[in-house]
Amino acid sequence: MNITFHGAARNVTGSKHLIRLKNDTSILLDCGMFQGLGDQSEDMNEHFGFNPKKVDFMILSHAHIDHCGLIPRLVAEGFNGPIFCTSATMDLTRILLMDSAHIQMQDVEYSNKHRARKGLPLLTALYTDEQAMDALRLFKIVEYHEEYEITPQVKFSFTDAGHILGSAVVHLVIQEDGKSTHITFSGDVGRYNDMLLNDPETFGQADYILLESTYGDSLHKDLAPIDQALLDIIRQTCLVKRGKLIIPAFSVGRTQELLYALNALELEGQLPDIPYYVDSPLSQKATEVLMNHPEVYNNDVKEVLKTDANPFGFKGLRFIQSTEESKALNDDNRPCVIISSSGMAEAGRVKHHIKNNIGNSKNTILMVGYCEPNSLGGHLLKGDHEVHIFGETFDVRAEVRSIKSMSAHGDYEDLLHFLAGQDPEKVKKIFLVHGEYEVQQHFSDTLKEKGFKHIEIPYQHQKIELDKKARYCYRTITHFLFFYLAGCGCGNAFLGIICTRSEVL
Repeated sequence: MNITFHGAARNVTGSKHLIRLKNDTSILLDCGMFQGLGDQSEDMNEHFGFNPKKVDFMILSHAHIDHCGLIPRLVAEGFNGPIFCTSATMDLTRILLMDSAHIQMQDVEYSNKHRARKGLPLLTALYTDEQAMDALRLFKIVEYHEEYEITPQVKFSFTDAGHILGSAVVHLVIQEDGKSTHITFSGDVGRYNDMLLNDPETFGQADYILLESTYGDSLHKDLAPIDQALLDIIRQTCLVKRGKLIIPAFSVGRTQELLYALNALELEGQLPDIPYYVDSPLSQKATEVLMNHPEVYNNDVKEVLKTDANPFGFKGLRFIQSTEESKALNDDNRPCVIISSSGMAEAGRVKHHIKNNIGNSKNTILMVGYCEPNSLGGHLLKGDHEVHIFGETFDVRAEVRSIKSMSAHGDYEDLLHFLAGQDPEKVKKIFLVHGEYEVQQHFSDTLKEKGFKHIEIPYQHQKIELDKKARYCYRTITHFLFFYLAGCGCGNAFLGIICTRSEVL
């Protein structure tokens, strides 16, 4: 049995991990799109590194695009097996993939107009809305804690990852060579004491763990609670400087957390009386899906629901739908708050809002989640004085702020808490995925201090045999004994004894 890491390998995007059994049964964990890697993203999204026709099953951890965004292309290139996920993940993935297909087609149409004028070859979209629909027909729901048999050799179950609505940790039990191997894939691990969701669940002992490591060297600690920090930034930007507050936010998860925090401020009578815009049709749909799955809420949210039927709505909030309405926001100079996707500011309507407001010192750009270092959001967080947007260079005069504690990814204390139920002596290896290499190296040292002895940081397309270490150890001991006994004149006799085990040598 082996695992090949085709994405989220020494970076935080494009999650794809392919397990292949000795009988050639293959199981793909996630099929995410690469984002925020500049020119590399396009090439990496077009080439999987494996043949989709030879993949038998797929298991999806959650609905973020860097985990599900290439599923339609996978299906278009020949995959036709079932795709397993929770019901909430299916509901979210449906709207995300249709939106993503629309963006692919729209972007290609725009680019081809310019390419046609220059006589350049025309581009094709990564996938179409029709191909997205074809992919969605393959989805099969498996709920948390339900043991599902894929084949007589392979069973799996989900536990709650606490990351976003429907997010799951995948637990595989694989029977091979008369033994059971337990493999856990963390997907993305959420925060403990999250604003909206339940905590990540404990899970049974694993032999191998594929563990995300996005914040493996960070702690999400802000001096003020999230709602208070948000209120202070709104007051400073919109009331004192009379500017605009632009908040890049992922449509799924982060936008709903922002709306919940703003709603809490209104319930307390503290929310400033200014316009609040969510400029993302996808965010409105995602919010509606979240409202339809109250089972994921933590106890605090359930208490709020007893007196407030809509914890994501408040006075002054308006969802923007059309492109014309979105453009009109840039012509309105009144102080306001604009929440728009995407979270890394690498695409979507928020990129236009940043372009139109980054040159004014009255305005603030507030980052509320992880940004790949090469993305626009990453450059802003690094403090770059100039950034490139749509091929133009802009001076960064707007104030750039961040609220680190709003990340949906657990920090290293959360990740250690997630592993707390594991006996380090029984974990054969932890593979660190979904993290920057330098961060993963730091986190690897932390895990070793906690008793986890075998940590590996796979690189892109690296194939790793899960039982290789055991075979290596057997070979090493055998060779040592042979040469030792040879010195005693017994080497040939020993060699005859071990010939029956030559298949492992």
